[in-house]
Amino acid sequence: MNFFRKPVKPTDADDDKLLTLYRESGDLLHLGKLYEKQMPLVYGVCLKYLKDEEQAKDAVMGIFEELTVKVKQHDIKQFKSWLYVLSRNYCLMQLRAGKKMEVINLDDVMEFSLILHPDDNNREAAMQALEKCMEKLPLNQKQTVSLFYLNEKCYKEITELTGFTLNEVKSFIQNGKRNLKICLEKNSE
Repeated sequence: MNFFRKPVKPTDADDDKLLTLYRESGDLLHLGKLYEKQMPLVYGVCLKYLKDEEQAKDAVMGIFEELTVKVKQHDIKQFKSWLYVLSRNYCLMQLRAGKKMEVINLDDVMEFSLILHPDDNNREAAMQALEKCMEKLPLNQKQTVSLFYLNEKCYKEITELTGFTLNEVKSFIQNGKRNLKICLEKNSE
């Protein structure tokens, strides 16, 4: 007899047997029995990471769904340890997916609001308002905005055509866009 060998618990042997039966037959009954023994562990892990009972319960069910596929893909030596890691990773992915991007108003992101993106009914009026506002811009802003947006020139081409420095071109375009937006918003009110 070897006293230094770790005795095999009957539950470990049962786990291995159920795992083998599931892999061979694909019968969810075997996997269900195996998972049912570990559900308190899985729920505890989920609750620890997700910090919400309902989310933890949902995660326990989601992990079982993943388990049906992943058990067949991996060579599992210690089911309980492997399941712990799977559960932890599942919860971390849930947390990562839950960090949704901050919702931002579309008008804050777009260069111009609906004033410059009118529907077909108001397009003509919007173009007339844009032309009037372009006329009100200082010459350097009017020139650079026109070259950039209407003539589709890049910054480098605009510097060559106007003699302005690159930083001046960027500044004139930015200030021109802002002034156009302000002018168009005043005219739309």
